Amino acid sequence: MSRMDLGAHPANSVTENTNQEPDRPQRRQRRMAHEDQENSAPEFHANNLGGVPNGPSNETQRRQLPPEQEQLVEEELDLKYGAHHVIMLFTPVTLCMAVVVATISSVGFYTKDDGVYLIYTPFHEKSDDTGTKLWQAAANAGILLGVIAVMTVLLIAAYKFKCYWLIHGWLFVSSLMLLFLFSFIYLTHVLQTYNLPLDYISLTLIMWNFGIVGMICIHWKGPLKLQQIYLIFISALMALIFIKYMPNWTTWAVLGVISLWDLFAVLAPFGPLRILVETAQERNEQIFPSLIYSAGVIYTLVGMADTPNDTTRARAGSDAGFTRQWVNGEEPRRTAAIREDLQNNTGQPQNNVQRSQDPQNQPQPGFEADEDRGIKLGLGDFIFYSILVGKASSYGDWNTTLACFVAILIGLCLTLMFLAIFRRALPALPFSIAFGLVFYFLTSEIITPFVDSLSAKQIFI
Repeated sequence: MSRMDLGAHPANSVTENTNQEPDRPQRRQRRMAHEDQENSAPEFHANNLGGVPNGPSNETQRRQLPPEQEQLVEEELDLKYGAHHVIMLFTPVTLCMAVVVATISSVGFYTKDDGVYLIYTPFHEKSDDTGTKLWQAAANAGILLGVIAVMTVLLIAAYKFKCYWLIHGWLFVSSLMLLFLFSFIYLTHVLQTYNLPLDYISLTLIMWNFGIVGMICIHWKGPLKLQQIYLIFISALMALIFIKYMPNWTTWAVLGVISLWDLFAVLAPFGPLRILVETAQERNEQIFPSLIYSAGVIYTLVGMADTPNDTTRARAGSDAGFTRQWVNGEEPRRTAAIREDLQNNTGQPQNNVQRSQDPQNQPQPGFEADEDRGIKLGLGDFIFYSILVGKASSYGDWNTTLACFVAILIGLCLTLMFLAIFRRALPALPFSIAFGLVFYFLTSEIITPFVDSLSAKQIFI
């Protein structure tokens, strides 16, 4: 089984969760499994939604391509597969940052200094001395990092000793506050900003339905798209809270130290996030959905062991409320389309050969779902990406905001590239945050003044 998990843990990392290293024969085996499932499926799919499909028949046949065309198929599948997952990752990150930037630009509440700060930032940077602000920002960042480290270690210890009730209660209370209290604050200030009237009865009904549906989707069952929307929103909401209640210089210091913490937590032999991912792999368990954003096809089966019994896998998806057609995903259709296109272009006749009945050559159902459901990104990554872009946008410089946005996406691309090279757990923050900070200071201190000077002198390039 091979699946790619981007940051499948509470903080911030990109990881490829692999029980065994896939090679080319296994990829061909997966494609053959796709075709077998399509060929052995009932003729009238509309009458079998949610049913349990039968296992692959021994009489299953498939088309065979020459080696040259087989290589073309594999290369095109690799390109489409990689591009597909990059888009699946970029879209939610972009949406989260867009929500934060739009809110910062329109709602003054999140940029107004009310003199209220987080309890973890006791130094409020009220002095005019630069040196004082620097050490206060460093002290605040160190205190906040210590809190994050302690909470992460406690979470890992609870997971290691299987105290699931403690973790679920912790996450449940956190989600409850975000979906009800902080969402209520957000909605009231948006309504005030745009001068939209709403009575308290309607507001109560809206918040009740919004919060209850969110709790069900995040902590129990629900459509994947709806769960993704809720996770994006609560990540944006958390980023807005940090921007609102953290001192100015402390925000930039926190972004720097949290990237260094991410490197240690994921790459160090005793890093807490590395221990969490390895423990989840050993137990073949899914990491809590409220801590990660899942961009895959099916999130209820992440972490399940590979089983040769097709009915077991299909029944698990059906019991979770998902049909077989939805579980299969789009990869079988793409594979069939590529094969058909190549054969039409070359005029190659379709050769039907009977599959071997050797158990090692039998298709393993569920491979296709494992690959398409693999992309995951920790919610911590969403939060800190959005903090960086939102803080840049709070100064009103759109050039700097766009530069930070592009820098974060470049960092994600590099992270994905190194993930494909090293095929091991990697942190998702360092590249993106480092590029974002560099682009921010270069753009705000050099490029923007230079452009303003050119505009003042009416010099156009």
